[in-house]
Amino acid sequence: MRFLSQEWADALQAACNADPAFRTAAAGHAVTIQQVIAGAEGDTHYWTRLAGGAIELGLGDAEAPDATVRQSYETAAGLARREVNAVTAYMLGQIKIEGNLGQLLALQGVLGTLADVMATLDVEY
Repeated sequence: MRFLSQEWADALQAACNADPAFRTAAAGHAVTIQQVIAGAEGDTHYWTRLAGGAIELGLGDAEAPDATVRQSYETAAGLARREVNAVTAYMLGQIKIEGNLGQLLALQGVLGTLADVMATLDVEY
């Protein structure tokens, strides 16, 4: 499946919600994150919502996100393949965050588990 496609979003959502470690990490968190990925063919927008120990993902724009994360396609793919460290990318300006940075920092465990689940998917970059 192609990275950042609806098929990818659906597969990642299903895999995360079936993973006990992810559900445990996500428990107690409620947040909506808008992602904007800049690519050669224009920007891709997708959103992630955590609530009740589960995740929802979709293409497009979220209504009233808690934070918006902007990055290039190369950075997003590097993060997904676990070749890029998110903190380092942020410090280097490769990731830009608008909104509640503190809320995102509180999600480090959830986002790490999300990356673990994402690494199990067969994705074309």
